[in-house]
Amino acid sequence: MKAIVITEHGAPAVLQVQERAIPVISADEVLIEVKAAGVNRPDVLQRKGKYPAPDNAPADIPGLEVAGIIKERGAHVKRWETGDKVCALIAGGGYAEYAVAHADHCLTIPGGLTYVEAASLPEAVFTVWSNVFERGSLIPGEKFLVHGGTSGIGITAIQLAKNWGAKVYATAGTDEKCKACLELGADLCINYRLFDFEKVLAQEGLDVILDMIGGTYFEKNINILAEEGRLVYINAMQGNQVELNIMKLMQKRITVTGSTLRSRDAVFKAQLTNEIEKHVWPMIEANKFKPVVFKIFAYQQAADAHKLMESSQHIGKIVLVFN
Repeated sequence: MKAIVITEHGAPAVLQVQERAIPVISADEVLIEVKAAGVNRPDVLQRKGKYPAPDNAPADIPGLEVAGIIKERGAHVKRWETGDKVCALIAGGGYAEYAVAHADHCLTIPGGLTYVEAASLPEAVFTVWSNVFERGSLIPGEKFLVHGGTSGIGITAIQLAKNWGAKVYATAGTDEKCKACLELGADLCINYRLFDFEKVLAQEGLDVILDMIGGTYFEKNINILAEEGRLVYINAMQGNQVELNIMKLMQKRITVTGSTLRSRDAVFKAQLTNEIEKHVWPMIEANKFKPVVFKIFAYQQAADAHKLMESSQHIGKIVLVFN
């Protein structure tokens, strides 16, 4: 098979097409003929040598989400048949013509979606559901803020939170991006290059904040959270060393938490898959949630896809396609 390989750690140009053996599946896995694969920031970090793959994934082939056709199934797999069209969350190896997925981490492609649209879903949907609705315990009627509103995470969080019945706020870096957030359902989007989101939201009393920025955002988040507020981290792009006023935390009874998804065990991811199939897939089927794909690249152009990801000029997801 053809695969996009990290030939060494460095700039996007280190991503090269190479021939690799088609992977062998275990009894609980399926082999997917990949039609499309989502591009995510963890892929960029892996390319740079800052986010190594777990032991059960290829060390030099990135890719955490795919959509395609099941070509083989393991001896213990009951639900899926060869020929089924699925999307899946995987631990790595998605930038290839064939990828391995745990059978319990696959989902049927919702009716009407293309392979490209389906491939854009798993990483963001799994991350948002786990962190906003499970760890963050967002409930209808609460106030929710997501930073990076036009990222893959942001476009997903805005739509899911709005459908859940929350009042949704977002931050983004341009007026164009803010407009996109509003069109997706945000009640207010703040251009952080023009306005201080802490001052704008000072009186709102937010219940849940999903942050991937870290750094100076930490104290600002604490200041605008309401009593019993929940601050959830999934990244710290601006820095992971922060100062905490413990007294402020105590006075507001704030919960600070966070998680990474890739390293979680198969049982956790299977449970998360079931929750998503129960709660999110019906939203998609009812056209209440839509994938937002910004640009599609042929897999041979993976380096260009990474350049776009690092530029942060995109609104929505970046996807690679395979012939």
